[in-house]
Amino acid sequence: MIRGFFFICFLLACSQGWAQTETEVYLFDLELNDGKPVLSNPKNISNNPGYDNQPSFWDDDSVLFASTREDQTDILRFNVNEGSTSSWLTYTTAGSEYSPLRIPEKNAVSAIRLDVDGLQRLYRYDPSGESTMLSDLKIGYHVWVNAATLVATVLVENRMDLVLIDLENGTSTKIQQNVGRSLHKIPGTDLVSYISKNNENWEIQSIDLESGAINHEAPTYQNQEDICWLDKNTIITGHQKSLLTFDAQNGGDWKQLVTFNQDEINNISRIAINSSRTRLAFVAEESPVKIIQKQVEAFNQRDLDAFISCFTEDVQVQRFPNNAMYKGNTKLSENYKRFFENVKTSSVEVVNRIVLGNTIADEEITKVDGRDARQVAIYQVTNGLISSMTFVFPDGPLTDAESIVQEQLDAYNNRDIDAFADTYANSIEILEFPNTPSVKGKSRVKQQYGSFFENTPDLHAEIKNRIVIGNKVIDQEQVVANGMEFKAIAIYEVENGEITKVTFIK
Repeated sequence: MIRGFFFICFLLACSQGWAQTETEVYLFDLELNDGKPVLSNPKNISNNPGYDNQPSFWDDDSVLFASTREDQTDILRFNVNEGSTSSWLTYTTAGSEYSPLRIPEKNAVSAIRLDVDGLQRLYRYDPSGESTMLSDLKIGYHVWVNAATLVATVLVENRMDLVLIDLENGTSTKIQQNVGRSLHKIPGTDLVSYISKNNENWEIQSIDLESGAINHEAPTYQNQEDICWLDKNTIITGHQKSLLTFDAQNGGDWKQLVTFNQDEINNISRIAINSSRTRLAFVAEESPVKIIQKQVEAFNQRDLDAFISCFTEDVQVQRFPNNAMYKGNTKLSENYKRFFENVKTSSVEVVNRIVLGNTIADEEITKVDGRDARQVAIYQVTNGLISSMTFVFPDGPLTDAESIVQEQLDAYNNRDIDAFADTYANSIEILEFPNTPSVKGKSRVKQQYGSFFENTPDLHAEIKNRIVIGNKVIDQEQVVANGMEFKAIAIYEVENGEITKVTFIK
């Protein structure tokens, strides 16, 4: 715990087109050290504005992926050994290609083609540039079993069903309803894995295509969409800025493999490993900081279209903690259009910024027709767009809020439960953002923290960044406890010399 507390499916397409978040493809060298994967020599092999996604290996030293150019998505091949060069494999003016895979035993690529008229089919692409439709089913994702057989997800109403397709006989057989996009042949076996979404907690399952037997392989990690197999027993998945592994043979829990501190790597997905296990590729969304900065610049340029494009369709705008102001992209557009029409000059200057994963808290000075004001905007980014924007205004009484919060921090680090509890009001509320109750009352807080202090000799909290606005203090906290490190944003509200509320964003 920090300071003692601790249908959205990316369908490939719909009739309006594919949802495209700003993403990049990263490639790493992969080594096994006592069986544990070690990554090194990272490269951004797409390095391209827009959508770059769905990597797969053509061979050990070259990667296929979908990449945006000239307002459409084509298949790009990146070759590591030939000077890290890239070459385009498709250019279909009537549509775009996604999810490329090499067809077994063929010098050809398969990919999903989404035509401008909404038709979505699986095609074969030859080196000559010729393309041939392989199936008239509306396929979302696929994996080859051999040159004539594949397992695919087929879009049916609002779900994807798993289907076995025999190209020689022209037949298709449904295996299971409601599956995810991550399909893989399990190395060293005849099994194909997929993610079953039929229960609240998704499962990684496998099917033996000969017998039809379906086996449970592992739980997903927090219902993550994407996995990859390192070998027949080891599964890799991504979560936010981390890669994790699972031992499918012995079970247990998911274990963290590596966490990336770079701003550029967020919400890792679409993992691929070459057959020799010497390279690993994955997809990461652009930095949430970049999204927020783009929004700030669009506001300052009074570019309404660019500003609105930074937000999700169902964005929530609220006043801290969760007092709704309005909801939805349309309402957001109406409000800011009216604002730009009614004021002559407006700008925002970000004077301090706290970053925690996909949450950004900006301390801002606003200038509207010559009048200055201060506020904090808390943004949450989902799939590369701002999904919520919460404003914190200095509307509470001016107090010695910062000194009270600092006193509480010092007592925490000294593990002095009496001094710590003295900084809180009797009615203290501990909440999870935006307004979910966790603990209430000083006696309850004192009980929980007292036990925590006694059992955590290495306890130490460090403030990485702090914003003070009115009677509120917003701290970016890093805590060491029992040999582990935790991070959070804490929002303290102070009244009459006591902390009355603490809201944690984790």
